[in-house]
Amino acid sequence: MDEQTAVHTEAGVPEPLEDLSAFVVSGRLKSHLPDDVRFETSVRTPAQGIQDGVDAEAIGFRRVFLAERPELKEPGTLLGGIAARTSRLGVASGIIAAGSRHPMLLASLGATMQAAFGPRFTLGLGRGAPAYGHGGSLSMDGFADVCTIVKRLWAGEQFSYDGPAGDFGPMGLRDCYEGPPPDILAGIFALPKGAEMVARTPAIDGVLLPAGLTPTGAAKAIGYVRDALERADRDPGSVRILAEVITAPELAEEETFQLANARVVTYLQPPAWGQAYPKLNGWDPEVLQRLREHRMFAAVGDGVADLKYHRVDLLEPAKMIPQEWIEDSCAIGSIETCVRKLAEFRAAGVDEITTYGSTPGQNARLAAAWRVHTASKVLA
Repeated sequence: MDEQTAVHTEAGVPEPLEDLSAFVVSGRLKSHLPDDVRFETSVRTPAQGIQDGVDAEAIGFRRVFLAERPELKEPGTLLGGIAARTSRLGVASGIIAAGSRHPMLLASLGATMQAAFGPRFTLGLGRGAPAYGHGGSLSMDGFADVCTIVKRLWAGEQFSYDGPAGDFGPMGLRDCYEGPPPDILAGIFALPKGAEMVARTPAIDGVLLPAGLTPTGAAKAIGYVRDALERADRDPGSVRILAEVITAPELAEEETFQLANARVVTYLQPPAWGQAYPKLNGWDPEVLQRLREHRMFAAVGDGVADLKYHRVDLLEPAKMIPQEWIEDSCAIGSIETCVRKLAEFRAAGVDEITTYGSTPGQNARLAAAWRVHTASKVLA
């Protein structure tokens, strides 16, 4: 954090921003920092992720998210470390592949986090991806069943399950958290089939939209969800919509390119993910196809380049992404420009924005400006 922010928070933890959260340690991690780190976000460690959470609470973010990776980003460990060093900050997995753990372990994670740190945990789950090599990929029905199973376990039910999510046999928590269960967020693009799945699954409390969507794309996805909820006779306001937005407020041009352009490559390159962006954002699929045919991805095929490359390795293919796509989908540049972009996402129907890529500390001035912006709207 900068000195001005640190002085501001010495008097106490500020009131949390209701609609602004932050990701910590986005992307791949190293266990130790090398000696030649060029930018703060070029290389990050798990220990830095815990400190990021402490910083996030001091700045006033609502909660922090951590995306699971099956190497150095085990969510329970890092989110537990953050929760132990904070007092009110929400902590959320964003996301865990639902098929990577037995539902009993998912339920145990949520129950233990709540019992240890109070009702501050949110379980973010995703369907996974076949090529990701961790947890496989569940069907829509299987994913919905996992969410429902976990909520039933938190409620103290004892039952057996054999269905689309797998054969889990008898299940039940003998010792339950005696308080409110965590919310469950579905990390999806919210295209029509995904929206229908959310609408018919009361166990899902919210949707986490991935990075790279524009405000227009987010509005389209939100429309699918709201329409599906109405058809299912569920209150459209009962499902909270969150969106990851890559932010680089007043950062160096080279670091901004790494955070935004190169990071977006990792979302556009996998065909299973990249096909959603033309449908929601209206981006040219031919540009995306040429990106996937870049020589760097020859050995990746239909796999995920994010498993082979760090974003700093993807600067050349990142040049193939039209800059207007980056400016439409990311909050980059001056603080004022970033605030306007966040406001566009809120106007599109996003209930909560979570900064992505940059650190909470790098977003301290943006968070302060957003606080002023939201306060001025309330007064108006």
